[in-house]
Amino acid sequence: MINRRLLRIKVLQVYYAYVKKDNASLNSGENELLHSIEKSFDLYYLLFQLIIDIVTYAESRINLARQKRMPTYDDLHPNTAFIDLWFIKELSHSPSFNSVINQKKLSWINYQEVIKKLFLIISESDDYQDFITKDHNPENEMAFLIKVYSEFIATSDDLSQCLEEQSIYWNDDMELAISDIIKTIKRSRPGKILLPDGDKMFKNTDDKDFAIKLFRKTVLHRKENKALIEKQVKNWDVDRIAFMDTLIMELAITEMVEFPEIPVKVSLNEYIEISKWYSSNKSGNFINGILDKITARLRKSKTIVKQGKGLVGEV
Repeated sequence: MINRRLLRIKVLQVYYAYVKKDNASLNSGENELLHSIEKSFDLYYLLFQLIIDIVTYAESRINLARQKRMPTYDDLHPNTAFIDLWFIKELSHSPSFNSVINQKKLSWINYQEVIKKLFLIISESDDYQDFITKDHNPENEMAFLIKVYSEFIATSDDLSQCLEEQSIYWNDDMELAISDIIKTIKRSRPGKILLPDGDKMFKNTDDKDFAIKLFRKTVLHRKENKALIEKQVKNWDVDRIAFMDTLIMELAITEMVEFPEIPVKVSLNEYIEISKWYSSNKSGNFINGILDKITARLRKSKTIVKQGKGLVGEV
């Protein structure tokens, strides 16, 4: 469930804190990294619980309308397309999903206003009105649910503020968590919701090893990596280079050297994309230019050697 880009971002965040902190220990940094990754895993589940609670709130409104002293025809014959979404019904009854929710005590019980506001925004939209009047099939329902996440949940300022209040680890995670949620929805079919296996944060042990090794090796080789960068920016005032740009390049160098199974192009593209999130608008081109020169130097000295199918002599 935790993808490699998110792992790289988490390593960058923890590495930033490590470098800024006096007398930081490597072990405490690694523990902080694993805790940060776990919180992202929690957010994925919590945002799934959010849509369940929104649907539950919608159902409570329908039930209250039916109990009016003088209900209207519409009160007694409501459109239930939203509360009948197959994905939500199956998810809310999923043993593996509920096991994680209960074990980690993930809940929106203290944020009912957020639930209400989100429902009102969704239900008053043209997309909602279009959906409830359509013929219903699993594909239409999935398309609508994806739209709810991408256009309403992802853009909610109230929700963002709420998440910031709950955990400092979630400040930058919502977009990536929603991206993973949408992937889960797209992969699922009635009778088969493809959630992560149980409460496993990582797809496999390789991902966990990747994150820890990337952090540890970047810390241990900081002096050498900084020296490499400084050689390539001799026409620049090193102190004026964005601090985050330097950290991103250090991680990229570490990954290219220490992970022979990952193509150089993959590493470069990933860190250039990450720079768009965490540094200035011009950082991508700057980082790309410096890393291209460093890569050529490290290939020439055979410090970068790629192994594996299709990677020998990789350019």
